[in-house]
Amino acid sequence: MALGGNPVFNSKNYREQTRAAGPTGAASTTYAEQNMSPQALQDLYSKPSASGLQMGRLTYNDVINKTALCLGLVVIGAAIGWQLPALMLVGALVGLVLGLVNSFKREPSPILIMLYAGFEGLFLGGISAFFEARYSGIVFQAVLATFSVFAVTLVLYRSGKYRATPKMTKMFMIALIGYGLFSLLNFVLMLTGVVGGEFGMRSGGLGLAIGAFAVLLATYALVLDFTSVSEGVRQGAPAKMAWTAAFGLTVTLIWLYVEILRILAILRGND
Repeated sequence: MALGGNPVFNSKNYREQTRAAGPTGAASTTYAEQNMSPQALQDLYSKPSASGLQMGRLTYNDVINKTALCLGLVVIGAAIGWQLPALMLVGALVGLVLGLVNSFKREPSPILIMLYAGFEGLFLGGISAFFEARYSGIVFQAVLATFSVFAVTLVLYRSGKYRATPKMTKMFMIALIGYGLFSLLNFVLMLTGVVGGEFGMRSGGLGLAIGAFAVLLATYALVLDFTSVSEGVRQGAPAKMAWTAAFGLTVTLIWLYVEILRILAILRGND
């Protein structure tokens, strides 16, 4: 059973489709096969086995391709947002709404997922341009650090040294709720002028500590995404679940990038 991650993998609809496929997706012997000649049967069983994609099953390659497409749309949106920073707020609001819609949809919607990637790109482009104007080179550092963290997390997961467990997942969910409530409170206090500065209560040493904590949460979210994909491929999940996996990975990478960008900005601001 998948541990957390994308909820679609644990939904009733997903379980029913997986059970219908069976553990290997093999079909039972049909009436037509029973009446074939020996040579026809031999030719049939001599054919190469169908790939997961041909059988309509989730594959790693499909997840990689869909994720690359989403990240490509994020980059395109970011390029536009970089040139037109005024679109940052639009990207943030529409991206938030689409993120919530995609999170709670029973079936993945490729169009909505791609729109989410594009609008989040507008937000990232605007906020990146803002910080790049203040701290030259910070965006390149943040992008490099983000993909470095992603690569290290993937290597550790593949080696078996960083895996999701039920206990860790429960702790992750509690920590995530706490982090979300703190971020909401900080945003409200900044909006009402109770606290000042670029990051409100997330400045200085406290800001660095919270940022490091958020990066650790994001790495565990990546592990949950990897686990959901692995379980989906193993159980023969429908190919459309590749969009769900791509959405989850895109959300986590965007979150990771923003947290790293914030940490670097605090460090550069203290220089």
